[in-house]
Amino acid sequence: MHASHSFLKTITSIPGVPGNEVQVARYIKSELEGHADITQDYLGSVIAKKGNLGPKIMIAGHMDEIGLLITSITKEGFLKFQTLGSWFSQVMLAQVWDVITDKATVKAVTGVKPPHMIPVEQRKQALPVEQMYLDIGVASKEEAEALGIRPGQMVVPHHVFEVLGNGKYLLSKAWDNRIGCAVVMEVIRRLDSNERNTVYGTFTVQEEVGLRGAKTSSYVVHPDIAIAVDAGIAADVPNGDAIEQSLGKGPQILLYDSGLIPNRKLRRFVIDLAEQEKIPYQEAYIPKGRTDAGNMHLAHQGALALSITIPTRHLHSHTSIIHHDDYEHTIRLLLKVIEKLDRKRLDQLLAD
Repeated sequence: MHASHSFLKTITSIPGVPGNEVQVARYIKSELEGHADITQDYLGSVIAKKGNLGPKIMIAGHMDEIGLLITSITKEGFLKFQTLGSWFSQVMLAQVWDVITDKATVKAVTGVKPPHMIPVEQRKQALPVEQMYLDIGVASKEEAEALGIRPGQMVVPHHVFEVLGNGKYLLSKAWDNRIGCAVVMEVIRRLDSNERNTVYGTFTVQEEVGLRGAKTSSYVVHPDIAIAVDAGIAADVPNGDAIEQSLGKGPQILLYDSGLIPNRKLRRFVIDLAEQEKIPYQEAYIPKGRTDAGNMHLAHQGALALSITIPTRHLHSHTSIIHHDDYEHTIRLLLKVIEKLDRKRLDQLLAD
């Protein structure tokens, strides 16, 4: 397996839903030790600082993935749950999950009552999440508890990492947003001694439930420039609109999302750099949805902000797909941005 594929497989395999990102944080800190000065805010976001001069540049990827939270165990041993993050109910049925207990990982499958018992007209509709349960293959609540199942435990999609097709397409759970974390980690690792600015590689918590870690960590960092790196929308599928939203055509430099209207000068600066360096890019937008930049740019007196996303097919499901070239091009672009952002450039971006 390609070395970068092995790294991506590892980081996507780690369970970490909103409010329970500790294992992901532990891995990131261990990988960046010796590359940066590492701290954490009280909510759990990891901040890796590199450099001590010039403007403060905050690049952030969120550690949490969408998942479930166990709320109760029925007397028959089935598990009821609360979704964490936005799930499309139609992709949840008959899927395999990992319930993370203190003892071990317990396999589960999503179920509802048999379709034979559902009126024909209702079968044509998406079944609500509230009717679903997790089946772990036991006969009673006591048997479930004997396996270590307790309310409050996290549940994540069962992990399967695969290199598909021509070797460029990568399938996994949790691309949203371990791919952003991987990009930020690689930027920190590849960055030189950095005497032009101060870079804060930030790995936030609880993005999927309201950009919460972005709020606390940006107040710690107090950035001049804030760039969120997240999974984006790929629409290069049947009946989709592939314009500027395709795998393999470079990172998406967002025009708009529901949490941020990006700074026009910063966005133009990044696009000009991409063109000068011959780094492919796309100009996309997200009409419904937002990134951590939605909170990052509001700390203190505000920050010049931008969202950069990696196109992703089948978002918010067990099996999303990205393109390896988009990952590498995003790293290249951010390294070039950091290379050019000094105090003089910041003053130019801030000027009327």
